[in-house]
Amino acid sequence: MPKKAITLISGGLDSCVASFIAKEKGYKLYAISFRYGQRHEKELKCAKKISNTLDVKEHIFIDIDFNQFSKATLIDSSSDKIQNHEFVDIGKEIPSTYVPGRNTIFLSLALAYAESIDADAIFIGVNAIDYSGYPDCRPEYINAYQQMANLATKKGIQGKPIKIETPLIKLKKSEIIKIGLKLKAPLEDTWSCYRGKKKACGHCDSCLLRLKGFKEAKAEDPIIYEYYPKWYTK
Repeated sequence: MPKKAITLISGGLDSCVASFIAKEKGYKLYAISFRYGQRHEKELKCAKKISNTLDVKEHIFIDIDFNQFSKATLIDSSSDKIQNHEFVDIGKEIPSTYVPGRNTIFLSLALAYAESIDADAIFIGVNAIDYSGYPDCRPEYINAYQQMANLATKKGIQGKPIKIETPLIKLKKSEIIKIGLKLKAPLEDTWSCYRGKKKACGHCDSCLLRLKGFKEAKAEDPIIYEYYPKWYTK
């Protein structure tokens, strides 16, 4: 009987590839996505497309309103408030798009979901190499969360802890893209841009990291951008 895993699907490239790694490992997948007040629904539509391709057993969407207390530009309605950085400055400081407590809340709900269906693992596409500097994407954070999960759950106390799987955490974006291509993950159905327009902006941190990854992977990004940096050639 195959093991079960919860996979957190945001609609982004990293969560898509992490989910396909879980599938490759033979897990029966249950997907979870969140409406947390993000500025657009595009990534959630992508999340649904990804889960359909994965043929997950169940895909649940949970509503959380971070707008009640957070001023993060990722959930502010004005895209003009999102900061654009020079590529060399990405990750040097915690950006305005950081949403306080986001991964802690997401993982807690995924943990409850996992225990309710007797799942063995939770897959999350956090990355601490080519990333924007979010503190809840680091190995230290995941290790601490794993310890908490072991103590806070019935399965943990019974010696059958739910494993927090982070297969991308120490990979470069180019390496993540290469794995996604090898696993035939639908990268064309992923969305990374912080701005929810028809085309990706090509200016925000997430767009720059993604484009750099495709360039280093010697592959063409299948989504369309309003702007392409001079260093990226199609």
